[in-house]
Amino acid sequence: MSESLLPDGGEEYVPFNEDHIAERLAEISDEDADARATALLAGLDDYDLDPEDAELLARLGEDYDDDADEIIPPVLAIIGRPNVGKSTLVNRILGRREAVVEDVPGVTRDRVSYQAEWAGRNFTVVDTGGWEHDAKGIHARVAEQAEIAADLADVILFVVDSRVGATATDEAVVKMLRRKKKPVLLVANKVDDQNQEADSAFLWGLGFGQPWPVSALHGRGAADLLDEVVSKLPTHSAFGGIIPRGGPRRIALIGRPNVGKSSLLNKMAGSERVVVDTLAGTTRDPVDELVVLGDEVWRFVDTAGIRRRQHMAQGSDYYASLRTQAALEKAEVAVVLLAVDEVLSEQDVRILQMTIDSGRALVLAFNKWDLMDDDRRRYLEREIETDLAHVEWAPRVNISALTGWHKDKLVPALHTALESWDKRISTGKLNTFLGELVGAHPHPLRGGKQPRILFATQVSSRPPRFVLFTTGFLDPGYRRFITRRLRETFGFEGTPIEVAMRVREKRQRSK
Repeated sequence: MSESLLPDGGEEYVPFNEDHIAERLAEISDEDADARATALLAGLDDYDLDPEDAELLARLGEDYDDDADEIIPPVLAIIGRPNVGKSTLVNRILGRREAVVEDVPGVTRDRVSYQAEWAGRNFTVVDTGGWEHDAKGIHARVAEQAEIAADLADVILFVVDSRVGATATDEAVVKMLRRKKKPVLLVANKVDDQNQEADSAFLWGLGFGQPWPVSALHGRGAADLLDEVVSKLPTHSAFGGIIPRGGPRRIALIGRPNVGKSSLLNKMAGSERVVVDTLAGTTRDPVDELVVLGDEVWRFVDTAGIRRRQHMAQGSDYYASLRTQAALEKAEVAVVLLAVDEVLSEQDVRILQMTIDSGRALVLAFNKWDLMDDDRRRYLEREIETDLAHVEWAPRVNISALTGWHKDKLVPALHTALESWDKRISTGKLNTFLGELVGAHPHPLRGGKQPRILFATQVSSRPPRFVLFTTGFLDPGYRRFITRRLRETFGFEGTPIEVAMRVREKRQRSK
């Protein structure tokens, strides 16, 4: 299948003339729009479609169930000291090479968790990389990050270098894992052939039962290990659980450390806190809090990551990244807090990208706005134009977390973002819009040919996802143009949009 998501890069196509597409759409009846879409759909019979296309098109007109309960996949944590082949094992489990590299002090990881699948079971792999290797603090450092991952995990892979055997650092992790009382599989890595399996037998003494001899580099033993992993994984994450649909809308309040999340949450909750939900699966803290804001009840997810600070004394970026991803998984909308008294950082931009990648609705909250002077305001507007241009569609709210100034203005912004996130466009309206758009602004000729859009449909909401069937690849700039006009025409403020192309060739007629 030839399919590609719209890229972020590339200059957007600039039309040569104005149009009045919104007015034209208003003049076209739903019946006429549906008839046009039906004719375009019939035209697809002349093109080579794969089984996945047929399945998608067969579901047209059906209500996709966005109101079903959402199951958070179980979590597999991979723990081990540096140089035991942990990163290679992560790639082996994923079945692809990811950017899993050993970090050096001061360098922050882009990702710490990955989605994986084995034998039809989906799960999340948490990588405990990023350890600072210093002679004084290595044992405490390894144990600290391993403990954070262990608390989130449903099953743990403890990776040891079979050629070296158990070290003092390994022993420190063993003591912690025994306290957690979670399923632990001991992985004896770097067993490249049967002759080396005897080396792994010495690891029985760690007390975790049978060592699983594996060569992460060559794949030897990986299938048997993964079979054992999925047999021990629960149906859903004990940390995330099953998220029931309905009830208060779920908000993730996220941002880099010390940006004001705790102050804002305390100001919003205050004496208005109605209940603390202790049933969400963590063994350390309450995870969700119900807060009254604007005469409505909202569920702020994973507030433990905001309220607890003692675990962030070291490894703060690692801990914050784990917590941010956990919160996004449970949330429907993210409020990303940005401090206006500091220059927008790479970490701010990375957190925003995590939100977009998660498919959650987005509201930008600029904290400490009441303290900003005119000079800083001018510089901030420049930063927003350059560093936040890719989220210009997100509602902006200017607040003070410390005093609560303008906190109620979050409510209309949240409603706007969630309404866009939930929005569905009928197949008739969508194809009429694209027909009018392409008619007014045709795709530029490329090699003497002009790719056409054959048919389009919205396959889901939360976030809105669209599929375009085309006769050729649309230029990145033209695809960005389509995405922007989708937002402007249908009002997708506050939500990412996913648009995919499926390039299909005309079926050869039999002679």
